[in-house]
Amino acid sequence: MTRPEHIRNFSIIAHIDHGKSTLADRLLERTGTIPERLMRDQVLDRMDLERERGITIKMQPVRMRYGKDDLEYVLNLIDTPGHIDFSYEVSRALKAVEGVLLLVDSTQGIQAQTLTTLAAAEAAGCVIIPVVSKIDAPAARVDEVKLELADRLGMMPDDVYAVSGKTGAGVDELLRAIVEKVPPPESDSTTSEPRGLIFDFSYSTHRGVAVFMRVFDGSFKKGQTLTFSSAGKEFIALEVGTFSPEETPREALSAGEIGYVVTGIKEPGVVSVGDTVLLAKGSLSPLPGYEKPRPVVWASVYPESQDDLPLLRQSLERLRLSDSSLSFEEESSGVLGRGFRCGFLGLLHLEIITERLRREFGLTLVVTIPTISYIVTTNNGAREVVYTPAKFPEYGDIKQIEEPWTRVTVITPPDSLSSLIQMLYDHEAITQSTETYHDGRIQIIAEMPLRELMRGFFDKLKNVSSGYGSLSYEIIDERVADVVRLDVLVAEEPVAAFSRVVARRRVQEEAEKMVERLAAILPRQLFVTKIQAKAQGRIISSRSLSAMRKDVTGYLYGGDVSRKNKLLQKQKKGKKFRSQFEKNRVQIPEDVFMKMIQDADR
Repeated sequence: MTRPEHIRNFSIIAHIDHGKSTLADRLLERTGTIPERLMRDQVLDRMDLERERGITIKMQPVRMRYGKDDLEYVLNLIDTPGHIDFSYEVSRALKAVEGVLLLVDSTQGIQAQTLTTLAAAEAAGCVIIPVVSKIDAPAARVDEVKLELADRLGMMPDDVYAVSGKTGAGVDELLRAIVEKVPPPESDSTTSEPRGLIFDFSYSTHRGVAVFMRVFDGSFKKGQTLTFSSAGKEFIALEVGTFSPEETPREALSAGEIGYVVTGIKEPGVVSVGDTVLLAKGSLSPLPGYEKPRPVVWASVYPESQDDLPLLRQSLERLRLSDSSLSFEEESSGVLGRGFRCGFLGLLHLEIITERLRREFGLTLVVTIPTISYIVTTNNGAREVVYTPAKFPEYGDIKQIEEPWTRVTVITPPDSLSSLIQMLYDHEAITQSTETYHDGRIQIIAEMPLRELMRGFFDKLKNVSSGYGSLSYEIIDERVADVVRLDVLVAEEPVAAFSRVVARRRVQEEAEKMVERLAAILPRQLFVTKIQAKAQGRIISSRSLSAMRKDVTGYLYGGDVSRKNKLLQKQKKGKKFRSQFEKNRVQIPEDVFMKMIQDADR
């Protein structure tokens, strides 16, 4: 059993693509955790999506041994995601460690998400070890970036470490710094009862849920009868172990260690992140947990075939067993049938979940345009939270609408400042402060509606800054919104999947854009199809899609023209009669929904 004073728990935090996973590879290599013959790039990124995109989506713990036999340390690393959508994963990791490596790319310098993760680490009371990465890159500005970091943290540039995850330069010095600067875990030496905080979990059809936790007191052993503090569910520990990086069974998990416990539980909804695992008949109180993740983006997910609805429900439940931030509830649409309204942490989170549903479960899906939640007050004083535009009250029944606002941090090169200022104005942002860095880059802090942030803001930022701009945001409060619901009607029937909430000042522009786009991609029907946009109780844009026409006179040649006219009139009457029964049965293919969704924020 490892003594607590020989344990170091730490995490790597950084902006996306600053080299976290590559540095983790070198740490595993230098500590001999993984044999050289099994070593590969991004070894801690398990999902195919992570390896394909070159990003970390799920945090991943790993146990390393460092030092000599007479003085060997256990280093527990938790590799974290860098994308802003997965910042909740970072906050959970910080509760399980005493120190962090704050990684900054030497070719890019401090980025917006660097500041967000730094603030989270400081709030958690973690010891911060600043590290400049990619020092072998031709465009590296090691001394400048060291100075930036030192200024931000109030220390000397010599206290900032420099490493290359690619070549391994500086990694040995960094390992020594982890042992020297990260404090050992503290535990209550007066109790022998086990107590641990769940920061993640996985699911297996054979073993059920395995909870990943940081042990704060006592030790966990196989065969113990344990309980979840919040759920009140008892279970027997089928196995305990650590990550090397694969799950490795051990005799016990002692105070200060990070590991897993196999519960055997296969019911959804029992295990939750932030819950405390205790001895079933013990006397210890639960540990402070985590705030429940708050979805900021909502979208409806429907199976292309209603026969796949049970499979979609099971698939979402399975994904929620490994992703506690995913939420969903069943709903129905007159056009799309039954499906699920799902809550996500951001647009990338939505993209990852829907891609996993398609890949891992073989589902063909229709996903509606992403929206946010609004607080709507009606004329009779009732207040309700509305997650989907289709459920907005009618225009004349609304007294007030409130929407979430965000505090946005943008860092950009100076030559793109004027374009950025115009872009902030177009997205209803209110600038709060500006700051200039040593290398001339400018930091702008502004407040803006989350609705506008989702309207392609990040893509536009990358465009105006030639890819050098970075963005971070946090939800701050709800404020009164000047927005309206925009419905799209096909054959005089509203299509819920196309409904949107837009700023009143842009409603005409958005209406015309959606009608024109749908008219261009919707297949023609056997009758004239009206495509309309409706807002504020009236039709504000309209197009008619001509009927599919068969050449009923093609076999005629010569003779009196009246024969052709007679056939054309007969065809016209037939279409008119048929349209009475078919006008409400327009078949909208899945690719039309997907194209409309992809173009929604362009």
